[in-house]
Amino acid sequence: MILADIPAIAKATFLVLAALFPIVNPLGSAAIFLNMVGSLDQRTNQLLSKRIAIYSFFILIVSLLCGVEILSFFGISIYAVQIGGGLIVSATGWALLNRPSGTPTATSKVEPHEAFGNAFYPYTLPITVGPGSISVAITLGAHLTASLRVHSILSPLVLIAAVLGIVLVCVMVYFCYCYARLAEVALGQTGTEVVMRLSSFILLCIGIQIICSGVRAYLFTVRP
Repeated sequence: MILADIPAIAKATFLVLAALFPIVNPLGSAAIFLNMVGSLDQRTNQLLSKRIAIYSFFILIVSLLCGVEILSFFGISIYAVQIGGGLIVSATGWALLNRPSGTPTATSKVEPHEAFGNAFYPYTLPITVGPGSISVAITLGAHLTASLRVHSILSPLVLIAAVLGIVLVCVMVYFCYCYARLAEVALGQTGTEVVMRLSSFILLCIGIQIICSGVRAYLFTVRP
């Protein structure tokens, strides 16, 4: 049964990857991550990147499989998640954009215990996996059951496609975060500063766009 469904599973896996990769944006998020963690030794950076990737996996898989039920249980609408999360993303982008320049990231002192303490918030949520990613994952959960022609979100076909797609995204997150320092060395101080500022501005814009999407969805529900 599973062997006969391999083409459908592969198509659904690619759908999950294609939908989540642009909004998670591991390359852009890695620049923000590097700006926030400052100087860490390679071993600590690897462990931190691994932890962020694992946290991201669980957030995305829970959102995809249980997101609709969780929101319904607490009486929270998807647009409330978008507006609240968008505010957090915008505030983070604004703070990074206005961080004083002239201090190289490589000389910033961040203690390992402090970095690991921030692994979930804000490094994973909302920097890596924000409200946009969660919204997309929740939408995918509803879409996969229809595309795979099954009646339950816990169908083996949905589970395989969801896990494979999200694992691929999180593996990319791990490698982008783990080797962000090499990209910084290649770009140099000036190039890194440009990338940091541009990434911070994009993060701010993403947060505002998420807020606008939430407001638009809310206005649509109350429109007579």
